[in-house]
Order: sequence, then C-alpha cells, then structure tokens
Amino acid sequence: MRSAKATDATPGAHSLVSSHRRGRTASWVPDTPRIGEGLEDEGTRGDLRWGTIPALLADSVERRGDAEALVDLSGEAPVRLSFAELADRVEGVARGVIAAGIGPGDRVAIWAPNCWEWVVALLGLQSAGAVLVPLNTRYKGIEAADILARSGARMLFTVEGFLGNDYVTMLSEAAPGVAEAIETVVVMRGVGTTGERTRSMAEFVEAGGEVPDEVLEERRSGVEPYDTSDLLFTSGTTGAPKGVIQTHAASLRAFADWADIVGLRADDRYLVINPFFHTFGYKAGILAGLMTGCTLVPLPTFDVGRAAEVIVAEGISMIPGPPTLYQTLLNDPGFDPAAVDTLRLAVTGAAAVPVPLVEAMRDTLGFETVITAYGLTESCGIVTACRAEDDAETISRTSGRAFPGVEVMVVDESSREVPRGTPGEIVVRGYNVMQGYFEDPEQTAEAIDPEGWLHTGDVGTMDERGYVVITDRLKDMFIVGGFNAYPAEIESLLVRHPGGGSRRGCGGARRTHGRGAPRLLGPCRGRRGGPRRHRGLGEGQHGQLQGPEDRRTGRCPAPQRERQGAPLRVARESGSRVTVSGGAVTRIGSNARSLKWRSVER
Repeated sequence: MRSAKATDATPGAHSLVSSHRRGRTASWVPDTPRIGEGLEDEGTRGDLRWGTIPALLADSVERRGDAEALVDLSGEAPVRLSFAELADRVEGVARGVIAAGIGPGDRVAIWAPNCWEWVVALLGLQSAGAVLVPLNTRYKGIEAADILARSGARMLFTVEGFLGNDYVTMLSEAAPGVAEAIETVVVMRGVGTTGERTRSMAEFVEAGGEVPDEVLEERRSGVEPYDTSDLLFTSGTTGAPKGVIQTHAASLRAFADWADIVGLRADDRYLVINPFFHTFGYKAGILAGLMTGCTLVPLPTFDVGRAAEVIVAEGISMIPGPPTLYQTLLNDPGFDPAAVDTLRLAVTGAAAVPVPLVEAMRDTLGFETVITAYGLTESCGIVTACRAEDDAETISRTSGRAFPGVEVMVVDESSREVPRGTPGEIVVRGYNVMQGYFEDPEQTAEAIDPEGWLHTGDVGTMDERGYVVITDRLKDMFIVGGFNAYPAEIESLLVRHPGGGSRRGCGGARRTHGRGAPRLLGPCRGRRGGPRRHRGLGEGQHGQLQGPEDRRTGRCPAPQRERQGAPLRVARESGSRVTVSGGAVTRIGSNARSLKWRSVER
C-alpha cells in the first residue's frame, strides 16, 4: 500500500514564508512536483490556455464582446454589463489601484456582498498585480481587523448599508490602529464614512485616469501564472483563520476543469448565490463565468422569494448550492416550479444528497443535470466531482471521483492507504493543493506532508471505481458505548425519515454510554403543521445505527456555515433546544451549559 507520509521537511515551506516576510507574495514554485506521476487525464489545462486571470478577462472580451456578462439587480436600478463593458470598468479600477501606490504582490481586501462592483474590484486589483483578500460580510469589526492586519492589506474595497452595517465605522471602532494602517478605503456603494483616506468608487476611478496606457499594460502583462492570485482566510480544523495562498495558474486549471465537468455553457444564465468572498462564489462563479462566457446573476443574500422571482424573470438555467438550497425551494409554498422551464444545471454538495431529493430536483424543479462535488479552500475548492453520466444513486451517495491532475487517497492514522470501502482520512495531492498558509510554516507542515499530500481532516471511503463518500470530520466523531459514531452518517439516515426536511446531528454527553446522538429535524413540503421536533425513528431505522438507541427529543446547536461537499461541523456540546422553520434555526430554550462551536468554513 502507498504511504502519504515521509520524514523530510515540507518542500518549499521555508522559501514560501520568507518571501512573504519580505513584504510580498512573490511567485513560488514547489521544489518537487505536486502532481502525482502517471496520471492519465490532464484535463482542459486552463492554466496553459490563459495563464493569468487578467489574460482570461481579455480573452473573454474577444470571444463574447457585447454578450451579457453580468446582471446585478440588487441596487436601485438594474445594472447589465457586457463583457466589453465589464473590461472597461475593470481597467478604470486597475488604474486607480496603480495610482494609489499599490504594487505587484500587495494585498487588497474586499468586504462586500455579491454585486457588480465586487467583480470589477477583483479583476481590477488583479490586473494591477495585487492579491485578493476577501472578507466575510458577517464579520464583526474585530474579525475583519484581524485578517486585515495579518494579511498586511494596504487597500480596502467595501460598501455601506448592507444589512444595516457601516463597515468603515465598525473597523475604526473595533481596531483604530488597523483602520489607520489601511492606506485607501474605497466605498463602492452607499454613502460612505468620509475621511482623508476614504473615497467613493467614482473618485477612486477618476484619480487613476492619469495613469498612462503603457503603465497599465506593463503591470497587467507582468502578472505571471505562478504569482499569488488570492489569500483566502479559512478556519480549517484549528479555529484560528489562516491565509490560504493560491496562484493564478492553479485557479484557472481547477475551474476550467470544473466548468467542463459540470457542463457550464455560454448560453447559461447563472444565479450566483454563493458569496464571492468564498472560494466557490469567486472561482466557480466569477472565473467560470469568464471561462465559459455565460451570464452571471449574483444575489447578495439568499431569500427564497427573491430567488424565485429572479429565476423566472432572468431565465436562470444554472443554480449551484448546498442541498438545503434546493430543499428550501421545494418546501416553499410561494415557489411554483411549474412557472419555471429554464432550469438545466445544479451543482451541489456540503451534505448528504438523498436520492428522493435528486429525483425531485429533476422531476419537480426540472433540472436536466444534477452533480455533486467535494472540495475545500486548501485544495483550491476542488477535489472530486460526479460526472453528468453518473446514475442517481452515485450522485446521491458519493461526491464523485478525482478531478484531472489530482490524486485522492484514503489513509489510516499512520497515513497508509486503506483498502477500498474502508473508512479513513481523505488526503489530496496535485497542482490544486495550496502553496501554504500565509506566514505560518508550522500549520503548513501540519496540513501538507513531505510528499505533498494535503490532509483534509475529512473521513470517507473510496469504492473500486475511485468514487469518494465523505463520512464526517475526524474531530467530529464521537464514541457511543465503544462504537465510533459519525454525525453525517446519522443525518444521512434521518434525511430519509418522512417527518422532516433538513437534519443535523451532534454528540451530547451521556452518563452511561459516553456520548449520545441527539437529532434535529425540520418539516417537509406539504406536511401539516409548522416547526416541530421528532422524538424517535421507526424500529427498523433505529436498528441501522451502531450503538445504543437514543429516543430523546433532539438537542442540537444551530448549524454553522457549510463548505462545499463536506458535512457540517456543529457544536460539540450544547444545552440549547432548537427547531427548524423554513430553513432557519430557531432556539427555543437553553440551560447554563456554554456552546462550544466548531467552525465549518474551509
């Protein structure tokens, strides 16, 4: 059997870190190839076709020109941009970035919801050779300040008024020193806080108007494929956010293959609900849109009523998201699937996808293709995916097989490959594995072993075809009466119960068996009554779980955010009693026990 462990130091880790400590995310190529030798399928090689994201934008203009690239319905008036118009606005921002003194490799943050300005700011800063640092719109001021400080971001693009937030004021009040260190703050939308370093988007673009064409072109053409494209902070498995370093080349190769595998086309109209600040919204959304020439229709938040309106009005054909998104559409009495005849493509993951849900997505919502996939930020968002020709059972039960150019293996605690069908940790090796964690060689060495295998911390199995089933997180396993119990396995059984919709399981302390497995259930479409809790399964279903039964009323914490293709990680302990209503978790009681949350975002 193969081993995913060796004794040497992680290749390139020290040179990677030292380049950052000199103040720049310089190009870095691993000392040893990351791609496993002998892999037959290299994929579409988007890295060789485009090389860099600025070059991808230029190519999309040549191919699609006046075709509609972006539709933003979130403002006072709809904004519709062709590929040529998008590129013009990107040039304006790129000139502004250069005029502000931002150099190649400097970090620039975006703290905003999905909107056309986000896309323009991203492509503009990358055209100037800068590195993206996206910030979660749910961050409080102190959380954003931590990432801004640790990334060394010199510029911030933001908005005012989203969900009632004044991000500039939040940052200034939480961390005045960090706010002072940001040299330029660009308020892209809303009436922003005024200040010496704060300006509107129009003022920012105007200030860059004097940057000569040759300077812009020199900066744009100076971007190299192995330059850092983005620094995405993720909690991973340790709780403290760490900056994941990725390159232009890896991102282009990964999502050219992703777009090819899922079947995204130029005539698709793509509803982007996944946030741009996340790997999936940014790369499977913005980058895949430029690659295929389809039309992106971003939403700032997911509201089922608004989504339904946009699906009908804009003729949406592509909707990616976790299974709960489609279940919410199916459960919503205000959404009439009969009024929609354009839906074609769904890409899902992040949890078990029951066969009945796959069938309902096809039969009721009208999707021609439903594909499940698995990925994490440290692997550039991609690891495995089902293929369009796979049967419903495979799509439901697995997360697919490896992407081209990517190796996937299941290993034991000694990092040795286990037999097919045996649970173990999923490890990944290939071009898609991150360059490392920003200025954190210790965590990098812990995540990537000397042979280049990324240890995901996800538990799963692999069948004889190479298809992977994600079972759970290593650290979410709990023991009941000597048996290993995985919340996702329990949830997979619960999801087939007729009494509920969305389910979540977690471990709870037990005096007799160590830990129990309380359950949380939600209502199904068309079933009588509102939110409810369920006190037990049928006799046959209880027998399908290892270990002692627990028929008590479910107690479980509100689920955290999901990540693509992996099970939710939930609180290890909670005294809160919760229920589900319309996809939202409502806490209805609690005791004095504190919540111990486990972060999910990856």
